[in-house]
Amino acid sequence: MLTIAIASLSGGQGKTTASLMLGRLLSRQGYPTLLVDADPQHNLTTYMDLELQANQPTLLEFLKKSVSAEDSIYPAEGNENLFLIPADDQLDTVQDYLSNSGVGATLLKRRLEPVADAFKVCIIDAPPQRSQICLTVLGAADTLIIPAEASVKGYGSLVRTLDLLRNLQDVGATEAQVMGVLPFRDRWIGNSQTQESRAAVTGMCEEVGEELILPSIRESERYKQAINRRSTLSDMGYTELEYPFEVLIDKISKLSKKQKAKS
Repeated sequence: MLTIAIASLSGGQGKTTASLMLGRLLSRQGYPTLLVDADPQHNLTTYMDLELQANQPTLLEFLKKSVSAEDSIYPAEGNENLFLIPADDQLDTVQDYLSNSGVGATLLKRRLEPVADAFKVCIIDAPPQRSQICLTVLGAADTLIIPAEASVKGYGSLVRTLDLLRNLQDVGATEAQVMGVLPFRDRWIGNSQTQESRAAVTGMCEEVGEELILPSIRESERYKQAINRRSTLSDMGYTELEYPFEVLIDKISKLSKKQKAKS
């Protein structure tokens, strides 16, 4: 199972949008895909239209191992290849548990091991804060996708995320490498990119190298509409807007083959 963290250390950077869109497309292409909602704001769980009852297990119980791994995994309605480990408001309470466990950075990775053979790809929607949950998400990841708004705020979020990743790499807490940076809400007026977006994407290129900059997610209400309709952009007739995710799926396919060859 290839484990991908979708991480960026600011809110509104497109993490949940990228997680959901990528998960839907991968599953439709035949990849058994596990989504993990690791954000206490639990937007991914909400967008998946999963209404949890008070006694149903979530990522909190999954991390604490108070239920079996299988009991924390829910199938997506209408998609046989897509599954979710959900979150709710209580996920915030796991911070002390992770901090005191002694193995917080590697705990999620260990918890995912029993279900790894059931899925080809695992996508984790990380929280936007430098928290114990974020650390265990990066510790579980084989690779990292960093969505970053094409703005000053997005550039700053990218820099902070890269700094955290390098710190964790330096102490051996993760082996994850960056698969790509995904510019989000890239603003264009007609055929011209706005000055702020152009400057932000140029800065991102300088940080990671042009080869790691993915095609932009342009500012468009179509993404929100696809999420709300539990659909894909191509189903709605906007295939061209899926191009950034097609590039990602190609990269994921190549990484999966490399991973399989090593094992």
